[in-house]
Amino acid sequence: MAVTISLVALFGLVLFFLLRSKTLGTGSAFIAAMFGFFLASTGASKPINTLTASLIQAIQNL
Repeated sequence: MAVTISLVALFGLVLFFLLRSKTLGTGSAFIAAMFGFFLASTGASKPINTLTASLIQAIQNL
């Protein structure tokens, strides 16, 4: 679990700087995919899924 959290932090930081510098390309897409992949395997996946479902439901009820 510690390795997964470290990879999430690493890929998140790299993705942040790539987006901030507006250097978007194939490498950025790979970093974003890896960030999402490793984030999904952490404990943060359940709250993120719950928040997303709640937002979708709130938008549909408008």
